[in-house]
Amino acid sequence: MTVHMIKLSVGSTSVDGLAAYQRNLAQRRGQEGLPAFADHITRMFPKQKSEVLSGGSIYWVIKGVIQCRNTIVELTQTHTQDGRKACRIVLAGELIPVVPTPKRAFQGWRYLKPEDAPKDISEATEGDLSRHGSAKSLPHHLRAKLVELGVW
Repeated sequence: MTVHMIKLSVGSTSVDGLAAYQRNLAQRRGQEGLPAFADHITRMFPKQKSEVLSGGSIYWVIKGVIQCRNTIVELTQTHTQDGRKACRIVLAGELIPVVPTPKRAFQGWRYLKPEDAPKDISEATEGDLSRHGSAKSLPHHLRAKLVELGVW
């Protein structure tokens, strides 16, 4: 069974900002002669590795709202600069917008069951998008603002 992860995107103020950060990270790795991919380093290694790697994604919380996801390509053991064990989450290059869903702050990452994960905007039905029938075409920041205002 697939299991997803959910994580706060600390420092990001928008989906576009997170996308730019991930593109720059992949570019920088490529310029250093490393494989050009975006990744995220976290302290704890998922115990449910096989479930995460069987189609799991990392859902990003930006400004208190789950707004997008990256498919997880690989989980590898690595070390922080100070020598502590860590987990490298290798991410697919595309950020996929999801139906904006409020989420309170938390530390680290959490597992997210597929049935609890927000649907991708591209797969959302009109009912999923509430009374905002044309919301699929709204920019990320406007969808997030509607959630923040409590009208979504």
